[in-house]
Amino acid sequence: MTVTLADVAARAQVSPATVSRVLNGNYPVAAATRERVLRAVDELDYVLNGPASALAAATSDLVGILVNDIADPFFGIMAGAIQGEIGGPGGRAGGERLAVVCNTGGSPERELTYLTLLQRQRAAAVVLTGGAVEDAPHAAAVAAKLRKLADAGTRVVLCGRPPAPDTDAVALTFDNRGGARALTAHLLGLGHRRLGYIAGPVERTTTRHRLEGHRAALAAAGVEEDPRWTVYGRYDRQSGYEATLELLRRDPSLTAIVAANDSVALGACAALRESGRRIPEDVSVAGFDDLPFSIDAVPSLTTVRLPLAEAGARAGRIAMGREEPPPGGIASVRGELMVRGSTGVPRAS
Repeated sequence: MTVTLADVAARAQVSPATVSRVLNGNYPVAAATRERVLRAVDELDYVLNGPASALAAATSDLVGILVNDIADPFFGIMAGAIQGEIGGPGGRAGGERLAVVCNTGGSPERELTYLTLLQRQRAAAVVLTGGAVEDAPHAAAVAAKLRKLADAGTRVVLCGRPPAPDTDAVALTFDNRGGARALTAHLLGLGHRRLGYIAGPVERTTTRHRLEGHRAALAAAGVEEDPRWTVYGRYDRQSGYEATLELLRRDPSLTAIVAANDSVALGACAALRESGRRIPEDVSVAGFDDLPFSIDAVPSLTTVRLPLAEAGARAGRIAMGREEPPPGGIASVRGELMVRGSTGVPRAS
């Protein structure tokens, strides 16, 4: 049953006009009254009709793009590619759509807030990028939001994110396990047997999938993993720097470090140089994603190239209805191993 403005007014014990003033923000309302109205909106999951221009249509000209960190090239490349595909026929303002990039900062609460706001604005499409948080209540809450968006006519696409079961969201997933396995297998093929691993945040799906691929390669080669060889951290350079110093403290005999992504790998390289170790003569370093700076690192970084721009562009076309979704609504996007100067044969013991 659709919740109406009158229902919110009844729950908040105010007039419908007061509810309208609070939601539109065009008239001063007492703080206590405003809080009561907003609480009623949340409790009833009331969806505002959004801009007046959207009233005559199922959806508006708004497209939401959710990213964890727009300053991270991983997300910036995808967001830019998505935005490049959202113009064209269909919008009521000269055929264009308004892209809104929503920076969650990795906060599950902010992710849900943005989905709610986009639902209230009757967004034409929503694209969620990057890994998901591995928390069952949060996953259920996100799935419920995605279902409501889809029911209202919003196209939902997941780009670089695992599928969301029981929703109509299209998923373009990255084969993080396969890429990580190939990367570690390359190092094992060079002769490395003591490999440190710098993982991302423990609660992220991307972290688990890449670590599983790394461990699968070790198991296939019969290499027993030492618990000391894995450190978790953020997906940034400083985390890579700090984690590398910790790994060297735990085991100075490591001959290779596999990083969660390229930014982390740069931090690892800095820490190795400060400790007097050469790359790759003393310690090999590998990253993941093949971000633009990777080839310009010294030495250039061995990594796994994810087609971020291509995947983002495809997500944008699907979101705009200009490309058919993949069969079953799910497609796996594979990475490519890029072997460069930062990895080599381990030094003799």
